[in-house]
Amino acid sequence: MSLHPQPFTEVPPDTARVARAVFPQGNLYMCLRDELGAIYKDEAFSELFSERGQPAEAPWRLALVTILQYVEGLSDRQAADAVRSRIDWKYALNLELTDRGFHFTILCEFRARLVMGSAEQLLLDAFLQQCRERKLLKTRGRQRTDSTHVMGAIRALNRLECVTETLRHALNSLAVVAPDWLQAHSQPEWIDRYGRRAEEARLPSSKEERTAYADQVGRDGAVVLAAIYQRKAPAWLREVPAVQILRRVWVQQYYTTQDGIRWRIEADGLPPARLFISSPYDDEARLGSKGTTHWVGYKVHLTESCDPAAPRLITHVETTEAPIGDSDVVVPIHDALKAKALLPRTHLVDTGYVEAKLLVQIPQTYGVDLLGPTRSDYHWQSRAGHGFAAGDFQIDWQRQAATCPQGKPSLSWTPAIDRGDNDVIKIKFSQRDCRPCPSRVRCTTSQQQRRTITIRAHAAYDALHRARQRQESAAFKKGYAQRAGIEGTISQGVRRCRLRRARYVGRAKTALQHIFTATALNFVRVGEWLAGTPLAKTRRSSFVKCLRPFAA
Repeated sequence: MSLHPQPFTEVPPDTARVARAVFPQGNLYMCLRDELGAIYKDEAFSELFSERGQPAEAPWRLALVTILQYVEGLSDRQAADAVRSRIDWKYALNLELTDRGFHFTILCEFRARLVMGSAEQLLLDAFLQQCRERKLLKTRGRQRTDSTHVMGAIRALNRLECVTETLRHALNSLAVVAPDWLQAHSQPEWIDRYGRRAEEARLPSSKEERTAYADQVGRDGAVVLAAIYQRKAPAWLREVPAVQILRRVWVQQYYTTQDGIRWRIEADGLPPARLFISSPYDDEARLGSKGTTHWVGYKVHLTESCDPAAPRLITHVETTEAPIGDSDVVVPIHDALKAKALLPRTHLVDTGYVEAKLLVQIPQTYGVDLLGPTRSDYHWQSRAGHGFAAGDFQIDWQRQAATCPQGKPSLSWTPAIDRGDNDVIKIKFSQRDCRPCPSRVRCTTSQQQRRTITIRAHAAYDALHRARQRQESAAFKKGYAQRAGIEGTISQGVRRCRLRRARYVGRAKTALQHIFTATALNFVRVGEWLAGTPLAKTRRSSFVKCLRPFAA
């Protein structure tokens, strides 16, 4: 497909006349068309198309159709029908009343071009640029970030279902690309074993039978892999995606002994959730857990502006694998905001995004105040309330020594790196001082009968101390209260755009879905702002409304 950019034109007279007759007061799409004009231009998509070939549908129009599609939660077919049949859509798209639109598959091709051309952010960034030009979005203001889970577009499988379905998927793929080869290397009993999809109801119930079944599936998969990796086998069979997934899953789920292949149990060592494949149909979807919520899929982080005299606009979307911690995306989010020239002055986040090293790095590198409550000290001395916590020790950074609450000096000072890749200092005290100490029961339960503490490096230690002091102030609590508004944005994304369910398979396409969702929400919010619609207040249950006068 080739692109021949066309200039942005006015709404056709007949379309404008009929639209004004049908919508005398206008509607969301007509208002934004009149106020913002050309949100997207063909030239911005020129790198996604070749110079030769059949003329492509105007990409600016496809981009706008995609946003309208997400605003209303339509499928590709429904969106294409809306282009043909709805007056307000024709008005927003500058189409004649008689325009027949396009085939719905063009929308899928357009999304594929965005992903292949690494242009996923284009739709959101272009809309944000329009908002900046019209003073609807300010820089160096206040922004807030939060995350939510996203279930992958796959069926959740347990481990036994996963290996069975992985082998079944590989056999089905080989039956399409190499049927003759598969017939020569298959066994008749595989038809009953892998002819139907794996379901818990069809699997053995007892633990011994399940282990035996898992070992049998492992041996069958090993037979397939051994045949594929023989010298005489066609080399291209190893490049089949389903075969590559089969190999990876077998490495994760099985191990080899002198007696043959065996099913891994937890004691044998299972890979971490970040690497563990949970389904052969989306090898990037991972098992995630947050509180009592468990899911297989991804996690999305939404960042939005929250300045009082402007609409709340989503400025960045970050989609990650499900097990990735919130603090791991803080730097990527600020890098993206910096590239857009949209860095805030104050960034409101919850505890998951706050780490001591980030309290140092973010202000120094980006000039942003990372405002959020820090994690509390989880050691028993702090939680007990009457013990000697690490914060009760005096630290002399110049002498590289610490003094305990009883006035005893430390024995050693050792720089190290903890499991979270943080620079820390491990400090040990002498047994000679700790054993006879009358306060030892408040200080340590170590069998070595001496106290050890681990603290952050100097800059991080001071930043964490200041943050914990600040979060006790009334000014902090008042400013941090604005962070709660991002939960309303997540709720709106879930209700309007099904934010927590992936439409597509794979992280790249799921990230594209989230960008479309953010742009659609911005589209609606700008329209409501221009129409003078006030911001909604926090919903409260009837019970709370009823008893509030008595609570006061």
